[in-house]
Amino acid sequence: MTASLATLSLPNPVLTASGCAAAGRELHQFFDVAALGAVVTKSIMTRPRSGRATPRMAETPSGMLNSIGLQGPGIDSFIENDLAWLAAHGARTVVSIAGGHTDEYVEITRKLNGNAAVSMLEVNISCPNVESRGQVFACDVHASSRVIGAVRRAADPALPVFAKLSPDVTDITLIARACADAGADGFSLINTLLGMVIDTDTMAPALGGVTGGLSGPAIRPVALRCVWQVHQKLPSYPIIGMGGIRCGLDALQFILAGASAVSVGTAVFGDPSAPVRVLAELEAALDARGFASLAGAVGYAHRAPEHRLGPDAPQAAAS
Repeated sequence: MTASLATLSLPNPVLTASGCAAAGRELHQFFDVAALGAVVTKSIMTRPRSGRATPRMAETPSGMLNSIGLQGPGIDSFIENDLAWLAAHGARTVVSIAGGHTDEYVEITRKLNGNAAVSMLEVNISCPNVESRGQVFACDVHASSRVIGAVRRAADPALPVFAKLSPDVTDITLIARACADAGADGFSLINTLLGMVIDTDTMAPALGGVTGGLSGPAIRPVALRCVWQVHQKLPSYPIIGMGGIRCGLDALQFILAGASAVSVGTAVFGDPSAPVRVLAELEAALDARGFASLAGAVGYAHRAPEHRLGPDAPQAAAS
């Protein structure tokens, strides 16, 4: 079940998803966070932020909208408290970083350099870009490339840098290619989809921020498509797949599409033990299909039919 993410080797492929478990403390009362491949923190910025206006969440069919905003304590407090806590509990940590300006990403990266508790950087470029009047970094090839290139140059060379991409683009592979050319070691796919809900009693937007990020099972087909497309175009780059994973078979779909690991997010709101349950179910699903290792299943669905079935290939067991 070992997962390989560029130069980082994890004992298993299941991680938390950024924004759904803060820095792991909430989940630790349900299971040992060190049992996961890694904990992905909520995106951290240079200074403390209070987030967006309330109401911040709204239920949707097979999912939810959130408009939390990048609320957080700021990088200095994060290092002193959250990162130190994760290290003390033996968790491998992927730090998600965000900013409204390229220089903010660089400042955070430099403050994290040399900290042994950091296993990887996940660069959340699905943020409004104040350099381009509020345009989202990940929706523009040049802005994406600029941020990823700046982080890669500022980061410790041994520290993997993954770009977290938005599905709200015409062709996600163009953004992925630009990030790869700028120095990204891999990708986190996908961030939430932009959506909204209108309350028919008040006849106004249900969220204080009007729009929010759609997550949960409703987005899984979109997320899976993005993983498939990026793996097909850039097969040598590892991917962390995420978007509506509730069980081991959901996770298996992402692995077969080309993800080397998966993140479990929205599912923890209803089942805080979901990440460790998904891990156990994924291992059982791989075993039932005859895979000797996780690596053998990564991208398996891309194989031609004649290479998918046969005496030397895993058996195609019924779901």
